[in-house]
Amino acid sequence: MFGWATVALLGGVAVGAVALHHGEPINALWLVAAAACCYALGYRFYSKFIAVRILVLDGLRATPAERLENGRDFVVTNKWVVFGHHFAAIAGPGPLVGPVLAAQFGYLPGMMWVLAGAVFAGCVQDFVILLFSVRRDGKSLTAMAKDEIGSVGGFVAYVAVIAILIILLGVAALIVVNALKSSPWGTFTIAMTMPIALLMGAYLRRIRPGKVLEVSALGFVLVLAAIWGGQYVSQNAALARLFTFGAPTLAILIMVYGFAASALPVWLLLAPRDYLSTFVKLGTIGLLAVGIVALHPTLHMPALTRFVDGTGPVFAGKIFPFAFITIACGAISGFHALISSGTTPKLIARETQTRMVGYGAMMCESAVAVMAIIAACVMQPGVYFAINCPAGIVGQSPAAAAATISSWGFPVTSADMQTLAHAVGELTLYNRTGGAPAFAVGMAHIFSHSLGGDRLMALWYHFAIMFEALFILTVLDAGTRVARFMVQDALGHMYKPLGRTSWYPSILMTSALIVGAWGYFLWQGVKDPLGGINSLWPLFGIANQLLATVALCVATTIIIKMHRAKYAAVTLVPLSWLVAVTFTASWHKMFDPDPRVGFLAQAQVLAAGPATGATARLIFNNRLDAVVTGVLVVMVTLVLAESLRQWLAILSGAREARVKEAPFVRTRLVEERG
Repeated sequence: MFGWATVALLGGVAVGAVALHHGEPINALWLVAAAACCYALGYRFYSKFIAVRILVLDGLRATPAERLENGRDFVVTNKWVVFGHHFAAIAGPGPLVGPVLAAQFGYLPGMMWVLAGAVFAGCVQDFVILLFSVRRDGKSLTAMAKDEIGSVGGFVAYVAVIAILIILLGVAALIVVNALKSSPWGTFTIAMTMPIALLMGAYLRRIRPGKVLEVSALGFVLVLAAIWGGQYVSQNAALARLFTFGAPTLAILIMVYGFAASALPVWLLLAPRDYLSTFVKLGTIGLLAVGIVALHPTLHMPALTRFVDGTGPVFAGKIFPFAFITIACGAISGFHALISSGTTPKLIARETQTRMVGYGAMMCESAVAVMAIIAACVMQPGVYFAINCPAGIVGQSPAAAAATISSWGFPVTSADMQTLAHAVGELTLYNRTGGAPAFAVGMAHIFSHSLGGDRLMALWYHFAIMFEALFILTVLDAGTRVARFMVQDALGHMYKPLGRTSWYPSILMTSALIVGAWGYFLWQGVKDPLGGINSLWPLFGIANQLLATVALCVATTIIIKMHRAKYAAVTLVPLSWLVAVTFTASWHKMFDPDPRVGFLAQAQVLAAGPATGATARLIFNNRLDAVVTGVLVVMVTLVLAESLRQWLAILSGAREARVKEAPFVRTRLVEERG
């Protein structure tokens, strides 16, 4: 225990340094040390407490992957491949983009929320939902809500979840399109991961079954070749033309990929491609950590900026609740609960592996968020704001933007920005909103100063853009498959064969239905940047946390039904926090009088101005946003009310506490440590 006591002491010192060191710039190593210690302690003690005291993991109990194996969706899979799939599926744009945007408040709010949110909320949600789904034949979150909370709560949860998921997938696809359009390097590398994944799937399934180390080495070498091959393609005029696509073409190709990832057997494309993506993701984050340790850069962004008052230029709103909505993935994300009750529980070989996969993969994603915070904050604040602020806030011309940002106390010149743009191979970096370009600049800065020098900064910048696209695409493929499972669950009540996840007519029909739904929003975003899915972007943080609220309602209900009510605070405390955050944020987004915050206020200001076609569309979109926010809040409130009614009835003895698990079947697999 001396070793763990040392880790706890070091963690306490590091967290104290991060939280209390306000007077002068702080070294990024303090953030790395604080995160490493918090994650180590959380996994070793808190996750084990949950596994032993609450969930009582049973390594002798057969999982649905073993009992229901069909070679398509239910497949007993090596735990490291499952870990890779799960991490790749949950680690989307959120842990990269959200922390970068929230850096406008300073490094402190985001860092504290990422650490506390992950250890006590996000990792817990992913772990418990994964285990509960494994014990229920891999059922979806909405199916579990119906079984455990009741038919009303289940129906409302289904409508809310499927609507949010389709919108989220459409936006994820749109981000990929925007990242890859006119980018032969990124397009080639991402495209090559698909045949590599098919080869890995066939190798592991047919050629050399069980040889995970062999296929891992093969995949690692091939993906490195694809990355360097992308650079060669981008520099060869003839090849570059072959891999340079416009947004409409990319949108169609991504829809085709989404359909294939949903319809093909999971072992052939989805699982190996996500496992392959994990090499790039964790490998890059590991290199970034090495770069930070080697360079030990100073964070130039202060702990707290002047924009904590809600007047931020990147996005308006005060720290509470908007920092906690902006940073969802990396702290807690409802989308993770869909993966934990979607593809992953159908692959788990042993119950005891759910701790490593559920709690551990989310912890790795949180580490990505820490790296994103560091990447954003090692830049000079003036450069950060020049990249992330829209032209409508800082001015259209470089000179105007530099003057505005400098007047805030963050000096920057147009010459500085021009030099930086040239260094990363771009024409300009002004007004590159969305968080992804800022992360890429910060990552390129760290890599170029520790691995290769300034002459490689352009290479590292474009590698970072490709890296972000890879993150997002894995959300798209796994999310499409999860949505397909949910639709099959619902259609099975009307015609039983449609509910069978292994029946190919149902697979093809529901895959096409889901891809068509999110593809419609993607096409609207590609063809009409003012409308369609782009206008729903402010809802995503709220919607994601509302999903987590539903997941924690289900988890708390099951824990109480398991006669573990004395431990219910494990999920009830994060649930209460999310309700406070999301409901407050929703009220502000609907009714705040500040037009930069409230949807209705912005619509009112636009209505008072000149009437144009674009203005009319924006007014409609803002009013639609307000209505959608209100409807989602009402639906989640109904789920909360139904859950609370269940809890009170069980605790008072008015209702019997009975969980609806699949019957115990002893595993036939060789005993192994999970």
